[in-house]
Amino acid sequence: MGRSRRTLPEELLLLALDPATGTTAQPQSLDLGLAGAQLVELALAGRIAPDGDRIAVVVPRPTGDPTLDSALELLRRRGAPVRAVHWIGGPRLGLRQTYLSHLERCGMVAAVAGQMCGVLPTTRYQATDTAISREIRSRLDCAIRTGVPPDPRTAALAALAHAVGLGKHLYPGNEGRSSRSRLRDLIRHDPMGGLVAHAVMDVQNGVAAQPRRSPASVGRQAGPGARAATEPARGVPMQPHRGSMARAVAH
Repeated sequence: MGRSRRTLPEELLLLALDPATGTTAQPQSLDLGLAGAQLVELALAGRIAPDGDRIAVVVPRPTGDPTLDSALELLRRRGAPVRAVHWIGGPRLGLRQTYLSHLERCGMVAAVAGQMCGVLPTTRYQATDTAISREIRSRLDCAIRTGVPPDPRTAALAALAHAVGLGKHLYPGNEGRSSRSRLRDLIRHDPMGGLVAHAVMDVQNGVAAQPRRSPASVGRQAGPGARAATEPARGVPMQPHRGSMARAVAH
């Protein structure tokens, strides 16, 4: 994978950066979204593919992106396909900072040191090339405004933006309600992006996702005359995640 193209995790992070404050919107859910964005990027590169609600490695060859390749190697070591919700909810701390540091090295953002309450050191990140952020945003705006099915990359970015709650950041207030609704609807245009986005939302909602069974399969298991089972019940609590949910992968 050439580095001339920005990856989905990078684009998602640039979308989440607040130009006024230099902070990221929805920081906890954004960590989950970045882990999901890695999966979509690997799928777009032909390295992994969905297998039901699981993710399977189909081509273990490195992409050339160190962070993505570390994720690919972790998936390969699992051996069997891994459920998307388990991968995204796994304890991989520091992924957001890994990508912020990468964007800083690439010159897309600049770190600005500061202090909280005049004592605690803080770091904010300001976009240095606003044209890049505008281009990313315009792709979403165009898909929302025209209703034309977007390309898979833009559809996946929209799905992830909705899943991590960036809709209110990108299209705030009552005037942005219809845009937020259309952003959500774009999830249907990319199967992999949709799978990952739903997994991100499942983790946030504390849902232990179960594999969905087809009605025909349910009917065979129920037997003649038995009442067909519905989709597996949701609401099983998971351990709450704290802070960043992604493990840092060194460049």
